[in-house]
Amino acid sequence: MADKDVPELTPAEEAAARAKEQAEQEALPYKWTQTIGDVDITILVPGNLKGKDMVVEIKKQSLTAGIKGQEPIIKGDLPHPILLDDSTWTLSPAPSGQKALEIHLEKHNKLEWWPHVVTSAPKIDVSKIVPENSKLSDLEGETRAMVEKMMYDQRQKEMGLPTSDEQKKMDILKKFQEQHPEMDFSNAQIQ
Repeated sequence: MADKDVPELTPAEEAAARAKEQAEQEALPYKWTQTIGDVDITILVPGNLKGKDMVVEIKKQSLTAGIKGQEPIIKGDLPHPILLDDSTWTLSPAPSGQKALEIHLEKHNKLEWWPHVVTSAPKIDVSKIVPENSKLSDLEGETRAMVEKMMYDQRQKEMGLPTSDEQKKMDILKKFQEQHPEMDFSNAQIQ
């Protein structure tokens, strides 16, 4: 068992849980997808509507979207905060002749999966999400540099060589030794 409080499901129970989850998600009046960094929601509306006919309120911890004068199609608290400046919505033609209200929410914490869009909606099992492979070139500057350093250090350890931090300390000690030849460094230890 992975977790002593949660019993492992049999294959039949697992299949039933997946089918129930899929049915709950298909019953929602919207479709949604997510990556580790964002959530995209699509709501199909009549093709004659324009942006001014829509009500969309994106807040740091909540979302309301629908057609003016009607009950919201989606309304509730978000499971986690979002970045308001990077979250948007558009209304565009859909292949069916309808229009698609597309809402993009940029996650504040880009290291967690959401179990649902709003907390009142049915949850998905986030432990079953298989993230897409990412390339090092897809990462942003600081994150990429950190990952590259970790990869370098791992290769160095595997070859029995010093990591970048250990090498830096050895270089500092060597420079100090050159500046102070009168001192005995034979018993010096780097920590």
